[in-house]
Amino acid sequence: MTQPTPAPHRTGAPARVEHRISVPADVSMVELLGLRDEVLRAIEEGFTTVDVHVRGNEVTLAGPVGDVALVARLVDELVEMAAGGTPLTPDVVTRSVAMLAAGSTARPADVLTFNILSSRGRTIRPKTAGQKEYVDAIDRHTVTFGIGPAGTGKTYLAMAKAVQALQERRVNRIVLTRPAVEAGERLGFLPGTLSEKIDPYLRPLYDALHDMVDPESIPRLMEAGTIEVAPLAYMRGRTLNDSFIILDEAQNTSVEQMKMFLTRLGFGSKVVVTGDVTQVDLPSGTTSGLRVVEQILSGVDDVEFCRLTSSDVVRHRLVSDIIDAYARWDRS
Repeated sequence: MTQPTPAPHRTGAPARVEHRISVPADVSMVELLGLRDEVLRAIEEGFTTVDVHVRGNEVTLAGPVGDVALVARLVDELVEMAAGGTPLTPDVVTRSVAMLAAGSTARPADVLTFNILSSRGRTIRPKTAGQKEYVDAIDRHTVTFGIGPAGTGKTYLAMAKAVQALQERRVNRIVLTRPAVEAGERLGFLPGTLSEKIDPYLRPLYDALHDMVDPESIPRLMEAGTIEVAPLAYMRGRTLNDSFIILDEAQNTSVEQMKMFLTRLGFGSKVVVTGDVTQVDLPSGTTSGLRVVEQILSGVDDVEFCRLTSSDVVRHRLVSDIIDAYARWDRS
C-alpha cells in the first residue's frame, strides 16, 4: 500500500488526494468486489465523492482527504474479511461503514467475523459493534441485561449463546421464559386450553430455537428437560443450577417478578435478561421491573447492563428510522 499523494485542486475547494491499495495475491478480487461487482458498487454508492478504480489487484481511490482515508480503511477491513473467508455483501459494506463513521473502537473485521454458532448451513454472528459488546458481556458476566429496541438481536443472540453453551457442555440445560402479558389483547378471549392460550406468547422463543437446533430433535430435548420453554410464572420456587436462563420481554415484569426471577439463579448458571423499556404492556400504575432494576443492581459485581440502540437494528432499514421517529416524538 502506498501513501496518499496530493492531487491538483482548485483554490478554495477541499484538498483531494489519490491513494493506491495493493490487494494481496492470496485474496480473490472476485470475492473482494462481490458478485457482479455488488460490493464495489456499494462502496461507490456510499462515498459519491470518491472515485474508485480497480485494475488487476490494485485499487485506486481519489477524492477529498477525509473520505479517501475512510474508504481506504474500509477496503483494508474488507480485504481482511475476504482473506478470512467471510462472504462480502453490500450489507457487510453498509455495516462496516457505520462502524468506521461512528468512530467505534471495534474493527469491522473483528465484529463481522466473530462466529457464535454454525447451524443448518448458516452462521450466527454479531452484525454491529453494539451487538459484539453485548455478546462479549454475556461471556464475561453471570447476569447480563440486554436493553434496546425491537430488531437489535437481543433475544436472538442470547439464544445463540445459550445453544453454544449447551453444545460445549458448559451448561446442562436451557431455560427460556417470558411473562404472559398481553399487548392490547386479552388472554381469556383466545381459544383453547390454558397451555394453548400461553403458547402464542412463547412462539418467538420457539421460532428462534428452530433456527439454531435441528427441529426434529427439539421435542426430544424438551421431553428430556434439556430445553424448557415456559411462562415466567412457572419459575417461582425453583433453583436453576447448571443452566443458561433467558428472560425475554422483561419490560413486562413487575418489580416483584424481576426479583423473583433473578433469585432463581443457581450454581454454574448464567442469566440473560432482554427487553425494551419503550414497549411496556403492563397495566397502568404497575412499574416495570426492567425500568428500575439498574438502579437496584448498580454496583453489584458480575452484573452487566448493555444498551443497544437503533444503530444496532438488523431488520429492514426502516425499522431504525421508525424507532428514531418514535424517540423524537416521545421527547417532544
